[in-house]
Amino acid sequence: MIGELVAAGDGTVHIRQDGDRGRPVVLLLHGFSGSVHWFDRVTPLLAERYHVVRLDLRGHGHTGGHTGLDARSQARTVAAALDAIGVTDVVAAGHSFGADVAIALAEESRHVGKIVVIGQAPDYSFATFPPGNGLLALPVLGTLAHRLATPSAVRLGVRFGFARGFAFNRAFDRPDQAVLDHAAMSPAMARTVIVERRRLLAARPLDEQARAVGLPVAAILGRRDRFYDCEKTAARWAAIGAKVDVIEDSGHSPILERPERVAELVQDFVAG
Repeated sequence: MIGELVAAGDGTVHIRQDGDRGRPVVLLLHGFSGSVHWFDRVTPLLAERYHVVRLDLRGHGHTGGHTGLDARSQARTVAAALDAIGVTDVVAAGHSFGADVAIALAEESRHVGKIVVIGQAPDYSFATFPPGNGLLALPVLGTLAHRLATPSAVRLGVRFGFARGFAFNRAFDRPDQAVLDHAAMSPAMARTVIVERRRLLAARPLDEQARAVGLPVAAILGRRDRFYDCEKTAARWAAIGAKVDVIEDSGHSPILERPERVAELVQDFVAG
């Protein structure tokens, strides 16, 4: 099901809204190769108390596009989309690359009152990525690899974002959702996240950006994250005064692995 397509910048953005629109707003921002559907499990739980807004970032889902893919450009597009639907004050929750966008949105606009980082370290200094990941960032070969990727190869890559043993068929309502999201994503996103993002975060890590913003920050992490070392990530976020919660039996994507716990932690943070 497609939500609204709203004008934002030089294109349109696909937005879904759930819950009472008179209540506080929680904005959900997905990560690399994701879509609004990565929050299908969390949204109904949050919509009982909040107005939940989620959208497809540039280069993803029904928003599409091949430019303006870095976090700061994405944040400007998100700000324009929020203006288009009349939303002015949000708790911005970003999963993985979505955390970069949430923090950039707080810097770029006055829309954000609190920030929730889900499954994301401040930079790549202790990151581990699946073998062959860098291939996707190559100018020509990466585009070809993206277009020729088989469903089984896509599922294998997505599984790295879950704790070992997590039942993949429990992740989405549609068994092929991850494959559809990968196919809809711009091939240019790979270089944006794998190469350019590494450089940008090395120069100015997310914890440094969040400290400069000066807003309340919560970090929700998975103990069994295979992308980032959980202990080091938790220590970095705690060092800037963030509220840190670790979900013991989750990997990099607690929004899919433990949606009930994520919703509970977000509610506690919003209320607090």
